[in-house]
Amino acid sequence: MQVEPRFIAIEGVIGAGKTTLAQMLSQRRQARLVLEEFEDNPFLPKFYEDRERYAFQTQLAFLASRFRQQQNMMSQDLFHTMTVSDYIFEKDRIFARLNLDTDELALYDSIFSIMTGIAAQPDLVVFLQSSVERLMQNIDQRGREYEQHITPEYLKDLNEAYNHFFYHYQRSPVVFINVSDVDFVQNPEHLLYIEEQLFERPILDNMHIHLS
Repeated sequence: MQVEPRFIAIEGVIGAGKTTLAQMLSQRRQARLVLEEFEDNPFLPKFYEDRERYAFQTQLAFLASRFRQQQNMMSQDLFHTMTVSDYIFEKDRIFARLNLDTDELALYDSIFSIMTGIAAQPDLVVFLQSSVERLMQNIDQRGREYEQHITPEYLKDLNEAYNHFFYHYQRSPVVFINVSDVDFVQNPEHLLYIEEQLFERPILDNMHIHLS
């Protein structure tokens, strides 16, 4: 990739810092910011209390919300030349495969397959990798009540599913950043280095960024 991307998606497991990085990059690059509307999902708190019972309702609510956002994102923005989002549409299926039973997943896939072909496609994906320990720490620090039901076992499964998905993702270039020991909020050098790698150097294929 030799030109500056017009649409960047920041991805990562719950607690990896994707929303924070998306907010910081959009502000510094004067880009349009698109954030996942997870707090508008009425089933999410119930899902973390009883995953088996509320997984399907939660997943369909997210699917509809994310698709609506994707359609709005594709409309022209005359005031910004770049869009930064804290998710990609395809990641919805990571959760579906992890949480739905066979019949539910088949029904979900019949809807997802229609939507994914017409969703907005990022020019670049930034995947924030993290250890389960760091994820649990971040989740605890931000203090969302319904997230306190998240277990290390669930995050481990989710981490493995995300890693598998993005190591095989081919629709856009992917930049992998391990943020287990990184603090781009408090350490300006980390943020500057990330920006340099994303915007000032060509990205020809999937690449890994290492910070210390």
